[in-house]
Amino acid sequence: MSSSRTGIEWTDKTWNPTTGCTKVSPGCRYCYAEALTKRFSKSFPQGFEMTLHPERLEQPLHWRTPSRIFVNSMSDLFHEDVPFSYLQEIFRIMQETPWHVYQILTKRDQRLVELMPKLNWADNIWMGVSVESQAYTHRIDALRQIPSVVRFLSCEPLLSSLQLNLEGIDWVIVGGESGFNHRPINPEWVRDILQQTQEQKVAFFFKQWGGNHPKAGGNLLDGFTWEQMPPAWDIHKLNFGQKKNSKQHKSRLEQNSLVSAK
Repeated sequence: MSSSRTGIEWTDKTWNPTTGCTKVSPGCRYCYAEALTKRFSKSFPQGFEMTLHPERLEQPLHWRTPSRIFVNSMSDLFHEDVPFSYLQEIFRIMQETPWHVYQILTKRDQRLVELMPKLNWADNIWMGVSVESQAYTHRIDALRQIPSVVRFLSCEPLLSSLQLNLEGIDWVIVGGESGFNHRPINPEWVRDILQQTQEQKVAFFFKQWGGNHPKAGGNLLDGFTWEQMPPAWDIHKLNFGQKKNSKQHKSRLEQNSLVSAK
């Protein structure tokens, strides 16, 4: 299950240098990643235990097209069992592949803030936190401390109405839960968040209503699709066109080969 292909609408690829996690809040109850490890047990011999995959670290070096890459769709990069030295290696790869944009999402805001000063926050690293209910809006305060070019929220699965202070936040993703045990989402919660993003001039992305499977309810909100991206993505695409990227990609691979040969 190391394929980079994904059905997640707000990204292009996934990169999982770690897999597995442990539950920390109500949004984790019916974790889709845990369900996948059970469904494809042969591909996940360790189940949903935290597992490092160093053989995957250099995958982004070989992806030519500038892409939005969701880091650890099957885990949490700031999980307490991820060694700091390994985290540094992941950040090194992100820094060495500036033609990509990396989207990191965590529920572990305390460790994020603790390690933040020790990490290199390159311009192509976007940092986000999950906020499934009002009780976890404190994660937004932690996110504001991170020197990331783009800071974003994932309100999925959305489990309650939210009153959001979006100062310093660039993007809000909203989605309902999927799976046979999915908890229902109230359309008024979504409309209210949309209004808040518009008032505070923040990009809004409505991913799905959810249901027994992710596409069950579609993604129309009152007849419209909302798939806004932060302005930084358009700027990135202008700066890293395919022609320019091909030369840079070749240079990075050559450098990496020289390092490996020493």
